[in-house]
Amino acid sequence: MPVMLGDPVDWVPAGCPAAAPIEGRLVRLRPIDPEKDAAPLFRSSHPPLGDPEHWTYLPYGPYEDEAALRARLEETAHSEDPLYFTIELLPEGRPAGSASYLRITPEHGAIEIGHIWFGAELRRSAAATETIFLLAREAFDRLGYRRLEWKCNALNDASRRAAERFGFTFEGVFRKQQVVKGRNRDTAWFSIVDDEWPALRAAYEEWLAPENFDPDGRQLRPLRDLIAEKRDG
Repeated sequence: MPVMLGDPVDWVPAGCPAAAPIEGRLVRLRPIDPEKDAAPLFRSSHPPLGDPEHWTYLPYGPYEDEAALRARLEETAHSEDPLYFTIELLPEGRPAGSASYLRITPEHGAIEIGHIWFGAELRRSAAATETIFLLAREAFDRLGYRRLEWKCNALNDASRRAAERFGFTFEGVFRKQQVVKGRNRDTAWFSIVDDEWPALRAAYEEWLAPENFDPDGRQLRPLRDLIAEKRDG
């Protein structure tokens, strides 16, 4: 009986993401600046504007005050993996959230996006969707990754729904994978692979186009429908 092996791969390792701005139409992702970012990020992620439950499934936060958040930002500003970005709303350039690349393994072409938190202005917005699109496009189109991962607490229904809306495929649950804030975390794994990316990229681009929104900013075609259409096409 022949030995079964995976398909051969003509493979050149992917590039490492850089601590440099990633520019979109609605948002800019740039390296963290603790002095500039602490005050607006604290305001947008803590009461009265921010929802404290936003921090429930993150391994850190909420913070007692702006100084405590600044101390956290000073730690993350020097990290290479995870590589953190501040999310700025355009055109004002106002800090409104944070995201990162992590588990960066260019030799295998796998990279994860995580530590994602959106302040009050970003949540459920087109700018939030563009943030995920920019991270995915950078990973696949510029850096040459084969696999983009999304992981979350298996109890975090909002994050699981978001992953599926953004086109990630559910791969299963790793039981007892972490201890976070003194509690067990089973971790749900999702991914997009490079074969799927062209259809997803087309769906994102069509959804984010200005003509997909009415004068009040409401979407005309949902991203889920566009993704299904492009995949079937």
